[in-house]
Amino acid sequence: MKSLENGENDMEGGKLEKDRERTIRSGKPFKLHNQALLSGLAYCLSSCSMILANKYVLSSYNFNAPISLMLYQNLISVIVVSSLSVLEVISTEPLTWKLMKVWLPVNVIFVGMLITSMFSLKHINVAMVTVLKNVTNVFTAVGEMYLFGKHHDSRVWVALFLMVISAISGGITDLSFDAIGYAWQLANCFLTASYSLTLRRVMDTAKQETKSGNLNEFTMVLLNNSLSMPLGVALIFIFQEVDYLMATHFLRLPSFWLVTTFSGFLGLAISFTSLWFLHQTGATTYSLVGSLNKIPLSIAGIFLFHVPTSLENSASILFGLLAGSFLRQSQNQGDIVVFPM
Repeated sequence: MKSLENGENDMEGGKLEKDRERTIRSGKPFKLHNQALLSGLAYCLSSCSMILANKYVLSSYNFNAPISLMLYQNLISVIVVSSLSVLEVISTEPLTWKLMKVWLPVNVIFVGMLITSMFSLKHINVAMVTVLKNVTNVFTAVGEMYLFGKHHDSRVWVALFLMVISAISGGITDLSFDAIGYAWQLANCFLTASYSLTLRRVMDTAKQETKSGNLNEFTMVLLNNSLSMPLGVALIFIFQEVDYLMATHFLRLPSFWLVTTFSGFLGLAISFTSLWFLHQTGATTYSLVGSLNKIPLSIAGIFLFHVPTSLENSASILFGLLAGSFLRQSQNQGDIVVFPM
């Protein structure tokens, strides 16, 4: 019996060794594929949860201080990342003046992206916000073409065109159309595209200003959220949110603090996963997948917040699904990676 067991162990060890050798020989592509898939799924989950949480705070509580909400979420991110770094759970680069100076343009766009997202959610329902976000893809694709000389497959352009049609048809048939909210969302689309494009350009320069010559996701999250604090405080006074905060009764509700703190942890999650995902793929892929994962989110938003809709308005979501099917056909062209959502 022992000899048989030893023989079986030898056979199993031989199989494991062969499997290990095969994994080593093909380890790099396999690893990259799974990193891209995992980062994409994590980004989609955190992004959807973040939008729903912010919409709940801004609409269900009727909270009229979106910049303050952004500032609190960023503060949570700074505290968590700094604590993990001190405990040596993660590693971050020292935030030197030279590094912060290089990163400042990215951070200004980052803050603008978060604020415009907050204001648009305040005025528009989740379903329409997610549909209108598709316009970001066009800005990003055009930006990559002119800034980086990147060529996109014709089927990708067809998918982008269908996404624009989806946004236009959704706006025309929106039963709760709000011009101010749509203006904020258009600004958010432009800033989101600018953020992903600028980030890729600044990363290489920023690495040269670090001690190790490397710039991981945690350092970028710490940079973004730390630099956003003074700018956020200034904007709170500019938009006169201080008086509102002094008068509102929401700050005395434990449930309000629970939801906002939870949204802060989601903010940290989306900061990390978006940077991680962008590292693994590209700006256009980051933007496209970010839009495609909003299709189920828009459906959830309609039911969770009891949004009045119509058959014509719902057709915009179908346009997004059709765009996704076209995009899947082009996943073998270039570096566009599509994740099954």
